[in-house]
Amino acid sequence: QVQVVESGGGLVQAGGSLRLSCAASGSIFSVNTMTWYRQVPGKQRELVAQITRGGSTNYADSVKGRFTISRDNARNTVYLQMNSLKPDDTASYYCNANLVSGLGYANYWGQGTQVTVSS
Repeated sequence: QVQVVESGGGLVQAGGSLRLSCAASGSIFSVNTMTWYRQVPGKQRELVAQITRGGSTNYADSVKGRFTISRDNARNTVYLQMNSLKPDDTASYYCNANLVSGLGYANYWGQGTQVTVSS
């Protein structure tokens, strides 16, 4: 069984910082691309940042220069350092892990962590 668990959300003032973590665990052979998404009620889930196993990254235009994605392959963990936060960053943040497990190749989602930025 595979689990993907996010942590690190919370309430922060505009201009502040938060660091999100997402760890994949279970019968995992390898973790490929890991991606952070966010969603606000009534809107579609949007990609925030993505990182391949080799470390190549991709960011949404709205977070470039403020957010940094990184990963620890030994721990099957991805991080999202969020600086200069804005109220528009308020959302539930979800982690997606594309991985190979005992059940084969699949995408797994975490349960989400809430980020609230006050003005």
